[in-house]
Amino acid sequence: MTQKIAFQGELGAYSHEACVHARPDMEPLPCATFEEVIDAVRKGDAALAMLPVENTTYGRVADIHRLLPESGLHIIDEAFVRVRIALMAPKGTTLDSIKTVRAHLVLIPQCRAFLEAHGIRGEAAADSAGAAAELAAHPQAGIGVLASAMAAETHGLKVLANDIEDHDTNTTRFLIMSPEADMTRRGETHMITSFVFNVRNIPAALYKAMGGFATNGINMTKLESYMVDGEFTATQFYADISGHPDDIGVQHAMDELEFFTSEIKILGTYPAAFPRG
Repeated sequence: MTQKIAFQGELGAYSHEACVHARPDMEPLPCATFEEVIDAVRKGDAALAMLPVENTTYGRVADIHRLLPESGLHIIDEAFVRVRIALMAPKGTTLDSIKTVRAHLVLIPQCRAFLEAHGIRGEAAADSAGAAAELAAHPQAGIGVLASAMAAETHGLKVLANDIEDHDTNTTRFLIMSPEADMTRRGETHMITSFVFNVRNIPAALYKAMGGFATNGINMTKLESYMVDGEFTATQFYADISGHPDDIGVQHAMDELEFFTSEIKILGTYPAAFPRG
């Protein structure tokens, strides 16, 4: 039986594209929300979850870092998808007939130059791939959609223009999560360890906690703070470091971190998708 990998969005979404590229042997399972993605894996309806965590253009994906620590899932891999934006419409439509395009709010500003050059107005939609599905089911004159070329193929729309984004560096990072942790050393690059922690309520706790990584030569590639339980105190942090928990330098750094924190939770150890520091 083919195993499933759950993602948030409609078929043809960039998360669907990430599933196809990273796990081509698995069947993508679309879900309405990130919570439903996690629940699908918890209940056994899917073997893995594909969750976006950050984008080079609009930053952190909202809510994900809040969900990860309590998800009960473990990060086993990461994947990157270059966000290539296509303008699509029902077959028989021409580009010069398009007056309005629908897309997720974050996509429209990324195609500003193209849309202005063609006199096209952007209209926000809840989901770009969902907008493609809706337009395919209910065609409207003068209406197009901005989404991935996969969305056009999935829903039977015609691509009128490809790669219309203003910048060619727009990339989304995804985490692949499993009910079971995989602590083995694997891949052709180096290992990354992701974890969350709460600093103790003492002066300069974060500064002191970070010192162990510097003195032990451990590269911290990400450190983000976020609110917990709706309080305006940034006491919880998410971090990525280069290294495996069994590395002696990582062990020493984590020991020092523990002294200045009230809680540490390792979310996963996995190979870097490319040889960054």
